[in-house]
Amino acid sequence: MKPLSFIIVGSGWRAQFFARIAKQYPQLFRLEYMLCRSEEKARLMSETCQIPTTTSVELCEAAKPDFVVTAVTKSDLYEVTKGWALKGYPVLCETPVGTSVEQLKEMWQLVSQKKIRVQVAEQYHRYPILAAGLRAIEEGKIGDPCAAVLSVAHDYHGASILRRALQIEPQPVKLTGKRWNLPVRETDSRQGPVAGGSVKNSERVLVDMEYACKKVAQYDFSGIQYHSFIRSRHINVQGQEGEWNDTMLRYVDADRRPAAEPLTAYLAPEYEALRNSAMVPQSVTWSPFLTLDGAQDEFAIASMMYDMRRWIDGGAEVYPMAEALEDAYTWLLIQEAAANPGKVIVGEEMPWHSKK
Repeated sequence: MKPLSFIIVGSGWRAQFFARIAKQYPQLFRLEYMLCRSEEKARLMSETCQIPTTTSVELCEAAKPDFVVTAVTKSDLYEVTKGWALKGYPVLCETPVGTSVEQLKEMWQLVSQKKIRVQVAEQYHRYPILAAGLRAIEEGKIGDPCAAVLSVAHDYHGASILRRALQIEPQPVKLTGKRWNLPVRETDSRQGPVAGGSVKNSERVLVDMEYACKKVAQYDFSGIQYHSFIRSRHINVQGQEGEWNDTMLRYVDADRRPAAEPLTAYLAPEYEALRNSAMVPQSVTWSPFLTLDGAQDEFAIASMMYDMRRWIDGGAEVYPMAEALEDAYTWLLIQEAAANPGKVIVGEEMPWHSKK
């Protein structure tokens, strides 16, 4: 089986994840080109990442890639994704799929009626430690999940995990929220640890959510949680039979006695080809701390790229478009709720909502 060929449109921090994955798994993926905006950026990426780069759209098209990854700035992502999809290419786009209600509705129309081929790289539910908790819920360990508190990821990522943890389809939701700017000292960054960091204000958003099915959630996050040694990340999901709390599962067993077990990272067997030296230890070692590191992020993205072959061949979606649109729409509602403290924000019925 020959590797899947692809191009990356974009050259930023997220775009480089896809390039690293191609280099790590050459038997599975072949990067034809990274399409950059300028010759200067193309030279820089070629030299620092040792990958093929270009500024020529024509050269990328001539390579006849199996699919296109779009990983440009958030403000440009929708139009760039739509442009490549309308040319007939299968596209795997970074999050979010759109930044306005109008864009989200148009994408649904393009996918459902014009049949353009777009998938969204919403990866958090594929982080092995989060996948372990979600799997336990799917197995019924905590009964029907009814409430969740999430302080793991921002905006659309958080919306995705909450909905999957509560096992609900995209549906209307009511929200109330607020935001604060709170001081915290910098200790880490995308580039690595920060020594002698300064104290800066970091925005924290807290939003209460009630879904149409009456299940409830609380979204609580500050961006500094992604890169800090003094700000942790947490998840708690409760059902009538137990709860998932970070890396612990507590539940009532078959004899109706309370039980507890630690969660270890779960690597689904269909992704055996993606196992590497970074992932194997995580799948056998329990840690009391909820750790969501770069190795899990790259594994999650690699698994989505791996699934592109099945989807291109007519199989199941890598990530359902209705869910990706709901993630982005919930993000817009979260921002509106946070900006209007005390006001009840009521989400609309959207065209991608199930009419069952």
